[in-house]
Amino acid sequence: MRALLQRVLRADIKVDGVVTGSIGPGLLVFLGVGQGDSEQDVDYLVDKILHLRIFSDENGRMNRNLCEISNAILVASQFTLYACTRRGRRPGFDLAAPPDLARRLYECFLQRAEAAGAKVQSGVFQAHMSVSLVNDGPVTILIDSLDKTGSKLDKTKVKIEPNN
Repeated sequence: MRALLQRVLRADIKVDGVVTGSIGPGLLVFLGVGQGDSEQDVDYLVDKILHLRIFSDENGRMNRNLCEISNAILVASQFTLYACTRRGRRPGFDLAAPPDLARRLYECFLQRAEAAGAKVQSGVFQAHMSVSLVNDGPVTILIDSLDKTGSKLDKTKVKIEPNN
């Protein structure tokens, strides 16, 4: 699973002009489910997102986590986090989970985040959504549940040559 986090002062999601979720200070999470993802990936992301120290303390350092500031989280399903752009001009989405698995794990994520104490708001799965936000920082972080083991990560190193 992949989660793109944006630290926000406020954010909302509308579907057909109707607000389906809205938060003040907290995190806007774009959540993508990939082929082979499971509830273990959900648990990893919920724990990581709720406890990641990306909110400022009294000295302006990122030392606080979501649980320490507001617990507000706004979640939007986003299969396009699995876009493959290596070839051609049109992205491919073969790495994204099929809709039935994606819906089940998306809903599981919402339930487990709420059970862990988050104040969860959300968009609508598979709907065309309008997302508005005021990014705080800006702070934008991508988390991939594959990072927990490193087993499927691309280990290719890119060598950067100095300009001569």
